Amino acid sequence: MTLYNQADKNTRLTWIYITGFLVFVIGAGYIFSQAMGNSLILYIAVIFSILMSFGSYWWSDKIVLAMSGAKEVKFENNKELYRLVENLCITAGLPVPKIYIIPDSAPNAFATGRDPEHGVVCLTSGIIEKLERSELEGVIAHELSHIGNRDILISTVVVVLVGFVALLADWFRHWAFWGGQSRDNNRNGQLQLILMVAAIALSILAPIAAVLMQLAISRKREFLADASGALLTRYPEGLARALEKISADPEKLEAANRATAHLFISDPFSAKARGKKVSKLFQTHPPVEERVKALRGMDV
Repeated sequence: MTLYNQADKNTRLTWIYITGFLVFVIGAGYIFSQAMGNSLILYIAVIFSILMSFGSYWWSDKIVLAMSGAKEVKFENNKELYRLVENLCITAGLPVPKIYIIPDSAPNAFATGRDPEHGVVCLTSGIIEKLERSELEGVIAHELSHIGNRDILISTVVVVLVGFVALLADWFRHWAFWGGQSRDNNRNGQLQLILMVAAIALSILAPIAAVLMQLAISRKREFLADASGALLTRYPEGLARALEKISADPEKLEAANRATAHLFISDPFSAKARGKKVSKLFQTHPPVEERVKALRGMDV
């Protein structure tokens, strides 16, 4: 699959996820409006789902950056870093993205934005301090590859949608247990049963759906971005060493959470799983060993 085909595929998947979110929220709103005998709930669900779906497309990058505590870096503040990004963009034929830094000593990085014209490369202060220039160049090239094939669009939108699906499930659960009391004694038992069943189903299915949405962001995108980044720098060893250093670093990335973990170049929670057997099915990233092996096997 070429980068152009991958970009088209990711754009299509983004709209599929947004449509799925619309259907889920509207469907849940319909069920509860029928249970409560109040059509206003359905209208609220329709308005909410539409606003959140389109909001996730237009403003998801800003939401993710705010969640991470990232601050924009201008040319005059870090000329060396800016020129490094600019030179790679010239080689890749991409517009220079905005550069953000997360004040966190744990080394990691991610890219965000809805398209190359609105791309953002975000680095932790730790990755800038701990990596050599060739290693940092490899990391930035990897993130620019995500921007080039529009991985950033689908990855960032999913963060917002997954977060709100989880919040919605939590709201339904609290509604059932604390807000579902009806003053109509004839309907109270039936209503409570419907609410309890819906709440239990949503509290179980919504988190599972959220995880599946994240894992649907194919782990192959990391291999593709690794390969594309290595071709961009013509030095696969730089990115290979960077991945080894990032994954081996013992510091916890405070800015990360489960909703944003799949955005980063290396799983920010891998240190917790170190020494534990975790199924590949539930990993947001391919094993670092496999990525490094693939990089060192490249002939550039």
